[in-house]
Amino acid sequence: MKLLLASNSPRRKELLQNLGFTFEVVSIDCEEIYPENLEVEEIAEYLSELKANAFRGLEKDEILITADTIVALENEILGKPKDEAEARKMLRKLSGKTHQVYTGFTIRSLEKNISKTDVASVEIDELTDFEIDFYIKNYKPFDKAGSYGVQEWLGMAKIKKIEGSYYTIMGFPTHLVYSVLKDFE
Repeated sequence: MKLLLASNSPRRKELLQNLGFTFEVVSIDCEEIYPENLEVEEIAEYLSELKANAFRGLEKDEILITADTIVALENEILGKPKDEAEARKMLRKLSGKTHQVYTGFTIRSLEKNISKTDVASVEIDELTDFEIDFYIKNYKPFDKAGSYGVQEWLGMAKIKKIEGSYYTIMGFPTHLVYSVLKDFE
């Protein structure tokens, strides 16, 4: 079987590689819009399925993986920031609070389709304006939901507590992906 990872995320690519899988990275052109009536915990999985549906037709020997991650603070979705001002605003909101990170993924072949979501809670210590500016300037978190990467400086210096999988926060619940893939054929 030929494994296809439909993601621009270098973190997902690295994690799937570290799980021991050989795969090809493919791209999907898909507008990530979801219905307003979805519950927060349903959005990431919905978006991963949307991406899978936007992919060209699968061949007989192909397995496609898509994924999406959202950050939610008190049911408010914090997406990828458009600019420094939006990143700063998001990080101020997260400062001193606990939020949830939902990562949904879809694994699909011609015969089978499985979608799952994992959630982790993250408590971030108080962030000063200096720390926020330092992080944005040095790590440019514009490709990350919630304006931060758990594997970067902010994660190392300011995350007080995690409940759930670290890798779910990174954007790829490796324990679930591995479990589904090893039983997929």
